[in-house]
Amino acid sequence: MPTEHKGDYDIEYSGVRLIGDTDEWIANLAIFGPSTNPMHRNAVFPLQRVSPDKVFDDEKSAEEEAHKAGVEMLENSKSCGFKH
Repeated sequence: MPTEHKGDYDIEYSGVRLIGDTDEWIANLAIFGPSTNPMHRNAVFPLQRVSPDKVFDDEKSAEEEAHKAGVEMLENSKSCGFKH
């Protein structure tokens, strides 16, 4: 799963192929924040599907959508008091 570090946060994003006889992919995202214990990750946004109304033709497109959603969430969280 690709990871991007943005300040104190880690964005993990992926494309996951739907089960069945299909070539459709969905976008998954998790965001981890600061933790006082280096052996423990603090999931501020646990792994879940984002953009649930969309399916994608390939893994790369799904990953790009998940990454975009994660970056937007962190950008929008600045107004909520999260430190980046």
